[in-house]
This record gives sequence, structure tokens and C-alpha cells, in this order.
Amino acid sequence: MNDEFDLVIVGSGSGNDIPEALADWRIALIERGTFGGTCLNVGCIPSKMFVLPADLAQSAGRGERLGVHTAFNGADWPAIRDRVFARIDPIAAGGEEYRATGTPNLELIRGTARFTGPKSFDVDGRAIKARRVLIAAGTRPTLPPIPGLDSARVHTSDSIMRLERFPQRLGIIGGGFIAAEMGHVFAAFGAHVTIFNRSNQLLRSQDGEISACFTELFAKRATLCLGQVPDKIENDGNVVVVHSGGVRYEFDELLVASGRQPNSDLLDAAAGGVDTHSDGRVAVDQFMETNVPGVYAIGDIANQWQLKHVANKEAKLAFWNLANPGDRQTIDYSAVPSAVFSGPQIATVGLTEEAARAADIPVRVGRRDFGATAYGWALEDNSSFAKVLVSADTDLIVGAHILGPQAASLIQPLIQAMQLGNTATQVAGEVFYIHPALTEVVENALLDALS
Repeated sequence: MNDEFDLVIVGSGSGNDIPEALADWRIALIERGTFGGTCLNVGCIPSKMFVLPADLAQSAGRGERLGVHTAFNGADWPAIRDRVFARIDPIAAGGEEYRATGTPNLELIRGTARFTGPKSFDVDGRAIKARRVLIAAGTRPTLPPIPGLDSARVHTSDSIMRLERFPQRLGIIGGGFIAAEMGHVFAAFGAHVTIFNRSNQLLRSQDGEISACFTELFAKRATLCLGQVPDKIENDGNVVVVHSGGVRYEFDELLVASGRQPNSDLLDAAAGGVDTHSDGRVAVDQFMETNVPGVYAIGDIANQWQLKHVANKEAKLAFWNLANPGDRQTIDYSAVPSAVFSGPQIATVGLTEEAARAADIPVRVGRRDFGATAYGWALEDNSSFAKVLVSADTDLIVGAHILGPQAASLIQPLIQAMQLGNTATQVAGEVFYIHPALTEVVENALLDALS
């Protein structure tokens, strides 16, 4: 006889954020991998715990310009790595133990869930049925079709942070945020980093000016092989060999950071009648519900951003809508921010200048260099800047992009203004900005757009 549940949740990342309001439901939580999802185990949290010491290592080599005699004298990779995972692994294990033994109305089921029909699953031979379903199964790294890659010794973001030995030579395939962040980490700790990227710029999804500046700055820290995809990859003893553009490159380790794919194929979403987009993302409506009534999907498997803060909001929404079908709510995605924690740091929200122009949206562009503010003088910063896009028709902020120290924090008032509908005039002229704090770069970028 089939096991029947009021709710089946597939995935223990944001899907694990189960509200107390469902305490009287019989719930199954199915997980095939490490408990806690991508962010906790192999994504946002551990990577940023590596970025902080990398930032310190990089800044140590810059003291002379401020008259301070500092230098980078090396990094203890095992100590850095073990500090990170000694904190993270117990959290994952504790969360799993709590769900396995401490939640009376929930059964934690280990295995791979596959749809066998609408709201029906097979989990490694066990048949399960549900009245409602929440798909929160995330994504996994993809490997590009490069000859030899499938048999070569390579890493993805799932494994690169747990290396036993620090690589003196690291190759990276890809030019997105994982490549930028891990490239920063390993370069700061002393590795010679080489990046192969199909595009002629790193972070090409960013505003064009941001991408161009980041690429120029990162080229001073790593070897960039832009506009090319490796021809072949092979092992040669303990060395990973990349053939690209007629040149042979040898690396101690190779990181493949060329994208992620939704796990909808592992779920066999089609067998459950669940529609997907051409890229594999589960299709949902404004309530996070799929085309199958009572089946919802959230997070990386369903949205285009692959950001933890988006997945968390979607989880809260989906759980509310599951529990309150007569009072369903929606999310406003008009101001979804993101950040790249590299060297330099980048933060962005809303439209890029190129997207605004392509959509024939009249905008006023404001720009201010960090070096044109008092705190920028203190930093001796001659490359960082903030950029804002203001609608010429409504005076609303429609985009913001910052490259430089503290970018992810500096952009927050612009995110709030966009979300709350404050005009650029209000944000620039009706609040105090602490002098001489770095936030003045935001104020001055807005004033530049309004001038």
C-alpha cells in the first residue's frame, strides 16, 4: 500500500523552512544529497567564509600605498578549509538529526524522488503519494561538451573548497560568479589562476561597464584566456592538461564553473505531469504553483536567479499558499539584488544600461567614482564606482550597479528605494548621508543622475 502524506517536500534547502502552521500535517521531506541544500554546504555560506580570508590576504599586499608595512606571507589552506567546514558540517548534521528525530509530524526520507504520476513518487523503490507537493530540489553543476572532460580529474563548486592540498596552478573554465569568486580566493592565497571563458569579458551578464572594469582589474591577478573554449582536456600523471588555442596548459587542479542545471530531469517532472521550460526549470505561476493543482515549486529549480534570498522568500510564499488556498499571495520580483563576492566586489539590482536602452526605456545615468568621495580618498581607490539608472519619466530608480569595497552593503538603500517606490529625488535629497562615509558614493551617483 502506498505511503500517503499531506505534503511531500523534495529538497532540504529552502524547502526545509517549514512553518509551525503545518504542525498538524503529515509531511515527508525527501533528500538525495547532503542535508541543507546548496547554499549551506557548497554555495553561498562556505564560499563567503573563504572570501573573507582571501580579502585579508589581498589587502595585506596593499598596505604600502597607505604607508603601512604589511605583506602577504602565505596562507594555511588546511586551517582555512577546516575552519569553514568545522562550522558548516555540524550545522548540516544537526539539521538532519532534528528533522529525522525531532519533528513528530515529519518523516525524513533519504533517496532520489522520481515522479510516477501526479503527486506520486518512487523513492528508491518506496512508493509515496501526497495531497500536496513542494518541489525544492535545486540545481547541480553542468560539464560542457569538451573532449576528455568527462574522464579528466576536475572539480566543480561542489568539491573545489574541500581540496586536500592547495594548488599552485589552478585552471578555471567559465567566467560567471563562481569563477570570479573562486578565482579571487585562490589567487589571493597565492595560486597562479588561469581562466578560460567563452565570452570576451568576465561576468558578461552584469552591466557592460561593470563587466569591462572587472575584467580589466582581474586580468592583473590572473591569466585570462578570453573568447575561447578549451579544445581538449586530459590527465597526465598528477597534472591536468588543457589544450586551448594551440597552447598546452598544465594545472594542479581544474575547476569547471560553466553553469548549473535544474534537477527536474532527476525528478522526471514529465511523469508527474509537471511542465518545464526549455532549460529544465519547473514552470510556475505567480503563486509558485505548477500546472498541476497542489504542486508547487520554489528556488533554483524554478526561478532564473539561483539566489538563496529569492528561494527563501519563495519558500515562505509557497508554504503560505499551500496552507491558505483561499488567501494566496504573490512576490514582487522587480528589485531582486545580487552580489559577486570577488576582488573587487560587485552588487547589482534592476536593469543594466544595455537592457534599458534595448527596451527603449528613457533613463538618466548617474555615476560616481569612489575616489571622488572623502572615504574613497582614504581608500586610495582609483577604480571603484557606483552607477544608477533613473527613469526619465517617473524619477524612479530602475537599476543600480556598484563595483568596489562593501558593494553588497552600499547598494541596500537603492534596493529598498526600488522596492518601496521611493523616487531618486527623495533618496538623494530627503535623507542624511553620514559624512565622510562610503555611502556618499551612492548619494553622489543619484545627484549626478538628477543633475
